[in-house]
Amino acid sequence: MEKKEAPRATPGKREPGGIAGKQARTGDCGEAAEDFISRLPDAVLCTIISLLPTKDGGRTQALSRRWRRLWRSAPLNLEVLTRPPDDPIPTHSVTPSAVSDIISRHHGPARRFYFHCLRDDEVYAQAETWFLSRALANLQELDASYGNLPLLPSALRAAPTLLVAKISHCDLPGEIVPDFPLLKQLTLLYVSISADGFHTLLSSCHALESLCMSQVRAAGCLRVSSPTLRSIGFRDNHSEETELVIEDAPRLVRLLLPYCYQDDCVTIRVIWAPKLEIMGPFAAFVSKVLLFQRKSPVSSANSMHTVKVLALRSSGDKLHAVLNILRWFPCLEKLYVTFHKRYEMGAKDEPQYDPRHPIECLQTHLKNVVFKLYWGNGKQVDFARFFVLNAEVLNKIEFEVHGDYSSESVAFQHRLLHVKNRASRDAQFEFRSMRVRNKYLGDEHIHDLSVADPFRQP
Repeated sequence: MEKKEAPRATPGKREPGGIAGKQARTGDCGEAAEDFISRLPDAVLCTIISLLPTKDGGRTQALSRRWRRLWRSAPLNLEVLTRPPDDPIPTHSVTPSAVSDIISRHHGPARRFYFHCLRDDEVYAQAETWFLSRALANLQELDASYGNLPLLPSALRAAPTLLVAKISHCDLPGEIVPDFPLLKQLTLLYVSISADGFHTLLSSCHALESLCMSQVRAAGCLRVSSPTLRSIGFRDNHSEETELVIEDAPRLVRLLLPYCYQDDCVTIRVIWAPKLEIMGPFAAFVSKVLLFQRKSPVSSANSMHTVKVLALRSSGDKLHAVLNILRWFPCLEKLYVTFHKRYEMGAKDEPQYDPRHPIECLQTHLKNVVFKLYWGNGKQVDFARFFVLNAEVLNKIEFEVHGDYSSESVAFQHRLLHVKNRASRDAQFEFRSMRVRNKYLGDEHIHDLSVADPFRQP
């Protein structure tokens, strides 16, 4: 049997090499084998590198000589974390021992510095030299946690360029506060600060748009005066009595209280916030959260006409407490109620609803109601039925339920709720399954101002 010879290359004729040769040999067409990333300009690639975790950004140097140069000039994203000896460091962070080498070899600016330190005096001393280094001179984002040690004055060296700052687990002396001309987002978590120091801090933030305060330990009340603030998130200090006073906030739109566990320890005074539209969630007990507008407590006679969206936490048997709160907000358009049995305890008797004194928002403005953690039985049904029968301009009630509701289950709920007798003939009723654990309402949107309704969950 005659063997066939493989075709020979023509003498003097070279086979195509490189990408063209690969395409000719493999049959790949056009641009399939090209490196599109390398076509991007240096500025774009530097931005990509700066968004990567610290270790991944450093590893890009192995790609080529060009990438080695890019890493050294890209804005630095440095995440440093100390852990107990037996607790491994996350893959996206570096140990303190690597920091000095990184900032000595990196010649570009710094975008973000994340530094979470356990109570370690040696690392605490090292951090002073890091903050004073040229590499961290013009930070845009700072996330510093000190293990309940005093904040290093050098940590705020980059104040003129900071856009985002989170300071946690430390003592913050008021006398070291510099100016923050560009800062838009500020988070204070487990921070000790004097009332005067807090006032000085806010006064130094000339562009601040969102402020998150959680477990802030301050002697005296926290007074907020800011011409630029649009969003405030606040968490009480557990068993300690806390007073938050919104003295002058002409642009404030939302006041979010996602973590107020001990509402009886919280007093909130809103003296001047003419654009306040979104509030909550707080427990629906008049005696628990004390709201003030100007000098007097909020009431039907001293109501807040600007609030359009309100979130409350309640048990199913506290309908009258909720209705008394609704009298404070005559222009309310959307109401969220999260049911929980823990709010049955410790509540005082509330005045009963009197039909001769109707609630204004139920007659003229309330269009949407959302019931979360709705089990569809007992007092919860009575609670929801009231809105079905009395909300005259209602467009929709949403029930977030456990599990899937069959058409038979929905029909049964309709009968319990007396849907046929609803006050608004346009009202629709939706039962949807809540497949994920209910988050604290609004907490993820304290700083995200692009979301119109911070309580709305997909």
